[in-house]
Amino acid sequence: MNWKNTAGRYGSVSIGLHWLTLALLIGVYACINLTDLYAKGSAPREALKDWHFMLGLTVLALVALRLMNRLVGGNPAVVPPLPLWQHRLASATHVALYVLILVMPILGWLRLSAAGKSIPFFGWQLPALLAENKNLAGSLKEVHETIGTVGYFLIGAHAIAALFHHFVTRDNTLVRMLPGQR
Repeated sequence: MNWKNTAGRYGSVSIGLHWLTLALLIGVYACINLTDLYAKGSAPREALKDWHFMLGLTVLALVALRLMNRLVGGNPAVVPPLPLWQHRLASATHVALYVLILVMPILGWLRLSAAGKSIPFFGWQLPALLAENKNLAGSLKEVHETIGTVGYFLIGAHAIAALFHHFVTRDNTLVRMLPGQR
């Protein structure tokens, strides 16, 4: 497997970052949704919230790597080429996904800061980005949750589009990003 992107395929760095981001996002969403199974203030609920924060901040760290890799590596061509409207829709969806994985962790960090809560990161406590402000914390929480809901639809649309391209239009959209393919 080639480390770098080629004209016809993503390299192992791009593929690894893509699938690692997906795994982390599954963890982020799972942790926050599983908190509903436990009583407020209980140890399992607090642990899930901490993991939600830590995995979210890990996604933030990966965004920088992904953006650098995307700028340096370029994108392999879709064969056969997409109609212009599909290309534009795919580009807009990718921009929206990058905005999601960049903005959501920052909003979470800002929200915790404004709530006066600690920001855990695998044994470290990250600094607050804002002074404590409970009203702002409530507003940030609402925005964070709303964008999180939109994220379900963006991620779902991205996956459905990849499957559509693979099984219906039979182009190389999905295969370019699958590990171990030639």
